[in-house]
Amino acid sequence: MLFIGTSLTAGYGLEPEQAFPALIQAKIDSAGLHYRVVNAGVSGETSAGALRRLDWLLRQPFAVLVLETGSNDMLRGAQLDSLEANIQAILDRVRSARPEARIVLVGMRAPPNLGLPYASRFRRVFADLAERNDVAFVPYLLDGVGGYDELNQPDGIHPNAKGQERIAENVWKVLKDELRE
Repeated sequence: MLFIGTSLTAGYGLEPEQAFPALIQAKIDSAGLHYRVVNAGVSGETSAGALRRLDWLLRQPFAVLVLETGSNDMLRGAQLDSLEANIQAILDRVRSARPEARIVLVGMRAPPNLGLPYASRFRRVFADLAERNDVAFVPYLLDGVGGYDELNQPDGIHPNAKGQERIAENVWKVLKDELRE
């Protein structure tokens, strides 16, 4: 199982075993499922960066891909058409290289200070891509974490260990069904 993502996936500021992909591995093991999690999260990565390193990542064996990208695009005010095109290209290339792989797309939200039109469209990009590509969808990675000081590091952006536990629950709700199919 390959997790492609940003610092949120990489577990920025935490020990590797505290990042949500490692916590997902523990859930997989407890469920008696036979998957090995590979955390390919990179701090600061944009959707364009994920697309650029995809060929290398596709060399790794995986049956399930969890794709979390776009938060750094949003923080940089990237054009949403570019974000959507990059994620679509990732999905297309994964499907072409691994048609049997199951894909879970992870959604994000933009804060309203970027403007309600941008925030609304940003949120829809992920839902639209999931529907159009018929992939499993986690609507919001940071559900119950974003905006809660006690679940984030002092920077207010990156989840702490407790926040990562909540993120693991958010992803597991969708992922567990994909693993049992």
